[in-house]
Amino acid sequence: MRVCGPGALRHDEIDRETEVSVGAVVLAPGFDLYDPGAKSEYGYRRYPNVLSALEYERLLSASGPTVGEVLRPSDGAHPKRIAFIQCVGSRDQHHDYCSSVCCMFANKQALLTIDHVPDCVPEVFLMDMRAQGKGFDAFYERAVNHGVRFIRSRPSVIKEDPLTGNLLIVWEDEAGVLHTSEYDMVVLSAGLEPARGGQKVAGTLGIELNRHGFCNLTEYAPLATSREGIYVVGPFSEPKDIPDSVAQASAAAAQVMTALADSRGTLTTEERYPEERAVAGEPPRVGVFVCHCGTNIAGVVDVESVAEYAARLPDVAYATDTLYTCSSDSLSMIKEKIAEHQLNRVVVASCTPRTHEPLFQSTLAEAGLNPYLFEMANIRDQCSWVHQDIPRKATGKARDLVRMAVARARLLEPLSTIDVPLTHAALVLGGGVAGMTAALALGDMGYEVHLVERSAHLGGHALDLDRTLRGSRPAEFVAELERRLIDNPNVKIHLAAELVDFQGFIGNFTSVIREDGDRRTPIDHGVVIVATGGCEDRPEVYGLGGHPNIVTGLDLERLLATEDPVVTHAGAVGFLLCAGSLDDHKPYCSRTCCAQAVKNAIRLKEANPERPVYVWYKELRTFGFTEEHSTKARELGVIFARYDSRNRPEVSGDGRTRVTYLEQAFGEHVTVAVDLLVLATPTIPSEGAETLSKLLKVPLQSDGFFLEAHSKLRPVDFASEGMFLCGGAHYPKNIDESIAQAYAAAGRAAAILAKPVLKAGGIVAEVDQDKCAACLTCVRVCPYEVPRIDPAAKRAHIESAACQGCGICVSECPAKAIELRHYTSAQILAKEMALLTEADLAAGAALPSGDPTAAPVACGSSPEVSHHG
Repeated sequence: MRVCGPGALRHDEIDRETEVSVGAVVLAPGFDLYDPGAKSEYGYRRYPNVLSALEYERLLSASGPTVGEVLRPSDGAHPKRIAFIQCVGSRDQHHDYCSSVCCMFANKQALLTIDHVPDCVPEVFLMDMRAQGKGFDAFYERAVNHGVRFIRSRPSVIKEDPLTGNLLIVWEDEAGVLHTSEYDMVVLSAGLEPARGGQKVAGTLGIELNRHGFCNLTEYAPLATSREGIYVVGPFSEPKDIPDSVAQASAAAAQVMTALADSRGTLTTEERYPEERAVAGEPPRVGVFVCHCGTNIAGVVDVESVAEYAARLPDVAYATDTLYTCSSDSLSMIKEKIAEHQLNRVVVASCTPRTHEPLFQSTLAEAGLNPYLFEMANIRDQCSWVHQDIPRKATGKARDLVRMAVARARLLEPLSTIDVPLTHAALVLGGGVAGMTAALALGDMGYEVHLVERSAHLGGHALDLDRTLRGSRPAEFVAELERRLIDNPNVKIHLAAELVDFQGFIGNFTSVIREDGDRRTPIDHGVVIVATGGCEDRPEVYGLGGHPNIVTGLDLERLLATEDPVVTHAGAVGFLLCAGSLDDHKPYCSRTCCAQAVKNAIRLKEANPERPVYVWYKELRTFGFTEEHSTKARELGVIFARYDSRNRPEVSGDGRTRVTYLEQAFGEHVTVAVDLLVLATPTIPSEGAETLSKLLKVPLQSDGFFLEAHSKLRPVDFASEGMFLCGGAHYPKNIDESIAQAYAAAGRAAAILAKPVLKAGGIVAEVDQDKCAACLTCVRVCPYEVPRIDPAAKRAHIESAACQGCGICVSECPAKAIELRHYTSAQILAKEMALLTEADLAAGAALPSGDPTAAPVACGSSPEVSHHG
């Protein structure tokens, strides 16, 4: 309490009860971490150099106890060998589930370890690498290529050398050979447990929990608890990563919007800012705030000297450095300094504007300044991260970037926005489970929806599945979903239809679909949701297509549904996972194949307990609660055998199929004859995804799936405003995951449709009518097809509401008749000239203005510089 300046700590605070009337409740209590101390064999809390993953995360952090320097707790030495032990409190007799996030968490920490201590060798002890998320396998390969070693073993015990404090790990390799390896430190990847506070709240609310203590959910309702009107998001429903948790948050909002559609807007209050200060005609008074970001920046860049340097730049009235400029305290300080020093331009030198610019622009608005009077210098990504080994040069570059930012900031002008009407309707592309769910959600909210499906029926590939892991039939769920869509007066279904033309901008799109043969139907809508799904690939691998008893996973689903003799009369059955994936051609994980194989292996084994069933896998990714089904399969006698990229199984035989694989336990090749071989082939983007991406002008990732704006912050948004994605179009996922993401996309779309008007303008291109020659260059090059030639004026016109502010037309215009507001030629040139300025600014030399022929601008009164780091 004595050291807390704001007086935020109060030990005399008493509990208070407040009654609030609400229409719905969303539970997001998170999770608790397993206490590794319960596993006494690992010596946690007995040996100082054994840390939990969360403790090690703090050690790596710039704001941690060692300010980001990796030091052994016992003696402060730099570790040379660090071991990471996975599944501590997961995948055991007491926790029969996978925590889903630990593998990638260890990958990240191992890579950061190498960044912090280049000569350190991280080694990860694991059973399976569960990199089932989008882009996760690429991250895993990056760790391998950077020198992280992965060992397939679950260590039995950790001992400490009392003389050195080093740790001895006893472990068994896949061949059954015992080893003892010595490490300087050990990090225990503790599993996720249900939040104890969440369990207490669940008891108060009367919500059912499952046998693991997490919220109990029914199939096809991944957010709805056992009590109507109460929803759950994040890992309290099941362990999950950040992208899934963020998507679920939007999904819960959508379900609440659906439930409370009749009350929408009744309690809404518009955010109000103080009256904007008129700065036109004022000489520039720039405030510069340089961020330490803990030691993320300050560990490399001399932040204090950069702030002092900034204070000497022309028109800088105030400069300082802060520990975390984005913190609430720092934001309040920025507002105070704007008022105190009458600042009319603000520069923040910190991280990337991609994530933080809106935050600082909002701060300016709260201080009465136009939000466009703001500039950022990215001295994290462009200095401390890329030049960590040369701090002196990194500091020099940071000064250059700040000098350039100030030069541009001096020429910034206030920009305004305009109100644009919008069409309160949605277009949903794709009639699988994701598209149907998104359309129904928006329809239930009261919005007009057009659901477009290329095939002659709804349901997508969910109809190809006979049963789910829980035993239900997806076809029955699809039928109920279709019935509700047909009964919803707000939803118009277009079957055997496809998009052939698309134009417009957020709130005002116009699409043309081709249906009923060649009839073209125009549709006006304000938002777009892409839910075109994926499909099963049929690569020419392992004899697929050349032998009737070699089938794919979906082939097996159809055979099971019809009780085909190929299955019912089969003796031995084998499942070969990652057939055509996790290789150079398809380097990603299809996420659902392992669970599908385990599901059907159990079904076949239960139908005939004497039937041999084999599963050959490269990585067994039964994450979350799917792990308990993997355990059940093993208990039933299903034989699991792992292979690696160097020793993939070989398939041969003209009669019975023979599979030859390397048995890791004794290093010998084994040949097994099977009557039916099921190949888990990869899921690929649906047919036409590339054509659709070009039509909508939205990107695909290298694997061909649609690319979201940001994997964590905007997991269901495209970078183009008003456009969203969900389901298999985003990445392969199971039905419940597709449903959750569909609700998320609907929620994000509804946030736009709920507005009476949209704000447009700001950073947009403008045409100087006196210079325009109507040469059509801008019309041809604009990727959004916004510029057009006004037939009356015979000059180009750019609609402010449609312009995306990319600036391509500006750079291509041969007459230089187009300017991009907020990135004018004068502003950019000022930045370039500042980069080339070599004058000694400490001696008082001034930066050139945006006009290279202009006279130098004299520095005003001496600025104030202070330090808040």
